[in-house]
Amino acid sequence: MHIGPFHLKNNLIVAPMAGVTDRPYRQLCKSMGAGMAVSEMVASHSLLWGSEKTRRRANHEGEVDPIAVQIAGADPRMLAEAARYNVDQGAQIIDINMGCPAKKVCNVMAGSALLKDEPLVGRIVSAVVAAVGVPVTLKIRTGWDRENRNALRVARIAEDSGIQALAIHGRTRACGFAGDAEYDTIAAVKSEVKVPVIANGDIATPAQVKQVLDYTRADAVMIGRAAQGRPWMFREIQHYLETGGQLPPPEVGEIHRVLMAHLHDLYEFYGEHTGVRVARKHISWYTKGLAGSAAFRHAMNQLETCREQLAAVGAFFAQLAGRGLRLTYVEELAA
Repeated sequence: MHIGPFHLKNNLIVAPMAGVTDRPYRQLCKSMGAGMAVSEMVASHSLLWGSEKTRRRANHEGEVDPIAVQIAGADPRMLAEAARYNVDQGAQIIDINMGCPAKKVCNVMAGSALLKDEPLVGRIVSAVVAAVGVPVTLKIRTGWDRENRNALRVARIAEDSGIQALAIHGRTRACGFAGDAEYDTIAAVKSEVKVPVIANGDIATPAQVKQVLDYTRADAVMIGRAAQGRPWMFREIQHYLETGGQLPPPEVGEIHRVLMAHLHDLYEFYGEHTGVRVARKHISWYTKGLAGSAAFRHAMNQLETCREQLAAVGAFFAQLAGRGLRLTYVEELAA
């Protein structure tokens, strides 16, 4: 899998997720087998560049190549400026967001709302490609509603405008995350464009990855919500694609070790106040499906300090120690 000059170690990519794919999470997923991880969305509005949140999102210190940053907006000039800014901060791939269905994004005609204006899609991609000397990629949905699936036209416009890879989520803007993803549109786009196509949506197990790759002939898959609290799934998928066999799920002791290392990275990256709050959702994801986790999560969400949080996590896993347990892929984990 190539994106411009970058040869990825595999075709497994972590999807950009707001509030999730920060530097600690991207580094963790890469260390556990992901070939690339895309940053959470960075707004193109120049007034935000000086904010602490924006500076943090542009912090790639120590991150494994390639460093991919997603930008969002609706104005070609501002998106071009945002692309230049992020390349100056170390971005090696610029991804343009035309896939987010969130109302606060679409209400300003950004994200997947842009799919309604195909000429604007071309102007945005052309402006960003001309502004930077690194590969530019694009993430879209299949269209803005089921009666208007225009992903193929958008893909051709984007390819003609210079993108070097295209990720497609198998839902429309109107679908949000409801219903099942469909892959016929992704397969149709793959058959018509020359740039690498990345399939996204409802991909939660190694078997599903293979099914989607076989069906769509896509070059790669992009995994989002299914990897929350399960960064080891990338090594499991790679093993399955290479051998056809399933790796055993991680033992509870490994989950504990991975989680503790992740928590320390979050505290260091955000500081205690914000770090504790960001960590809550990750702790919930890691422990989902483990015995007694519902009561633990409720109590853990009341804690205010790193010390308290670490102690609570340690006590929870101590209760499970010595049982030789492994994480069970119950249905809720793949939801």
